[in-house]
This record gives sequence, C-alpha cells and structure tokens, in this order.
Amino acid sequence: MKPSIILNDTTLRDGEQAAGIAFQIPEKISIAALLDAIGVPEIEVGIPAMGAVETEAIAAILSLGLRAQLLGWNRAVPGDILASIRCGLKRVHISVPVSDIQIQVKFQGDHSRLLKQLRQSMEMALEQGLWVSVGGEDASRATLAQVIELAQKAQRWGAQRFRYCDTVGILDPFSTYDQISHLVQAIDIPVEMHTHDDLGMATANALAGVRAGATSVNTTVNGLGERAGNAPLEEVVMALQQILGINTGIDTHRLRELSQQVARATGTPLPPWKAIVGDNAFAHESGIHAAGVLRDPRTYEPFPPEVVGSQRRLVLGKHSGRHLLLQVLQEHGIPLEQISPQQLETLLEQVRQHVTQSKRPIPATELARWAQHTLQHIL
Repeated sequence: MKPSIILNDTTLRDGEQAAGIAFQIPEKISIAALLDAIGVPEIEVGIPAMGAVETEAIAAILSLGLRAQLLGWNRAVPGDILASIRCGLKRVHISVPVSDIQIQVKFQGDHSRLLKQLRQSMEMALEQGLWVSVGGEDASRATLAQVIELAQKAQRWGAQRFRYCDTVGILDPFSTYDQISHLVQAIDIPVEMHTHDDLGMATANALAGVRAGATSVNTTVNGLGERAGNAPLEEVVMALQQILGINTGIDTHRLRELSQQVARATGTPLPPWKAIVGDNAFAHESGIHAAGVLRDPRTYEPFPPEVVGSQRRLVLGKHSGRHLLLQVLQEHGIPLEQISPQQLETLLEQVRQHVTQSKRPIPATELARWAQHTLQHIL
C-alpha cells in the first residue's frame, strides 16, 4: 500500500544551506542515490537558479533515473522557473513569504505584487506541464487568515500541495496542531510540514502537523539545515512509526548508513547523543540500565538497534556496576572464578577512575589488556 505520509527530503537544498556546508557534485549524487535506495519518495534536489554548478548537479541526479520524484526550489520569479525547466525538472516548488515582516522586506509590503508574481510563476510552470507546490514562507509568524488566503489562492491557481513553513522554528506542538487543523479544513490540496529546530521542536511540530491532517513532511538527514536545522529524516521516520503507527515505506535498517554518509559529506561528525543514529543512541553505561538491558533489552530501549542499522553497546564508565563489569570481563576471557568480590570492587573503582581521568570509555581491546594487567597485580 502507498504510505499515507509522503516524505520530501530537502537535505540537498535546505540541508546544504546550513552555514559552512557545501556538497560536491559526487556527494550530491551519492546522497540522492541512497535516499532513493531506502525509499524516500520525493527529493528536493536544489535551487536551479543558483547557476551552472547547481544545475550540473541536478542534471546528474536526473540522469540516474531514480524512482523518487525530484523537485527544484524556486522563488516566484520567471527566471527561477525557467532555470528549473532547463534542468529538465518536472516538479517545482514555489516559495513566497506570507508574514508581514517577510513581505515588507522582500516585497516592500506590496501584497498584491507578491500575489501577481506567484500567479505568473505558477502559470509559467503549469503551461509547461509541471507539477507545482506552493510554500508559505514564515507561515508561523503570519495570521491564520493570511495563511489560508494564500493557500486558497494557490489551490485555485493550480497548486497541487501547500507547504506550511515554520521558517524560524517558533512553534510548539499545540499551536502547530491548532494551525494545521484549521488549514487542512480550509483547502482541498495536501498540506506539507516544513519545520525548523530553533527551539528544539522540529520533529515534534512535524508530528503535530501530521496528527492535525498534514500528509507530507519535509526532512533533512541528521537535521541538517539553516541555523539549528530542520526536522531530521531519521527522527521523523521512527517517530511516525513508533508513535503514530505509520509506515512511511522507508528501509529503516539503512538510516544509520545514510546518516554517516551525510556526516562525512558535511565534514562534521554527529554528537554521540544524536537521537536514532548517534553512537550513544543504544549505548548503556549506568549500572541499573546495563543490568536491565542484559536481562531484557526492552527495559531501556524503545526499539532494537538493528531496526535502524545500529548496534547495542555496553560501555564501562563512571556509573557502571558489577553486572556490566563481569559481563565485559567474561566476554574478554577473564576467568571470573578467580576474582573475589573485594577484588571486583577494586577493579571497578580503578575502571571508574580511569574513565573519569581520560574522559572517554575504554575501547574493548584496550580494556582486555588493561584488565588482565590490573588483575595480575590484584591477584
């Protein structure tokens, strides 16, 4: 069955707009190919109007013959639409501001000129047989009436989807739900969520929008994007699946692989505590947690790590207890029957001191050598 929620990944557009990020063409091609391979149905591939390098990358992605639908991002400017057409794109997104502050800055407060440009741009695209979506930039700082007016006009002029943009990430899930509930009742075309993480709620707001009736979500791999980033693909996929029971059609087993590929392309490693795909997402150190996981992983894991292509790690550290230490020693062939309770406590304290001073877990091979040496001295 076709998934009820359509993911539109914009890593190659909004993701690349993150400060200091610039993908090379081979990197863009490989990211697009892997997004397609895991089942992402729509990819926003870039901004054709940026020039030759961007259009070369888009053309190269188009030549791959991917299953995913490919979109180009455009302003309501004829030159932008022409650039998308020249690239060979069949789907375009046209973005216009909807809040007073954005209209004042970009259109000198001339609302009628904004609407005129939007209509002309849409007509140009539609005359060429393109699929068109329209986005209300900064919708979360506009009145609901302003957003609905723009969305209704876009629908009347031929838009096939309306993108609601929380451009500066100011919403919370409650206000998101309220806004989107009214919007989906006011128009017949699908609503797409575009959320930013300035207040740390991009994923929550995306889900709130889905609960309210939105049927499409913009994402970026690892939450890459302007300022604090966008709703992370891996978080949205797993939250939809785990919380709302929605299967997005994504091969979740390759999410960590995709995350690492994008991290390499950005030249910026992920923080270990990154949700879903971080190195510590399934790492357990605390004595209580580790003991529980050793008995039944479900005690402290929302789903098995294999589901997202990761693996469980039991890490000896400051907060570890005897159960985990015994488990690790046994895995490394240390004879447990030779260790008295007092010696175990001594070794555990040495482990805690070592980790505290070094500010890092002990690698498995180093731990085995270090533990054997320490035990020899204890014994």
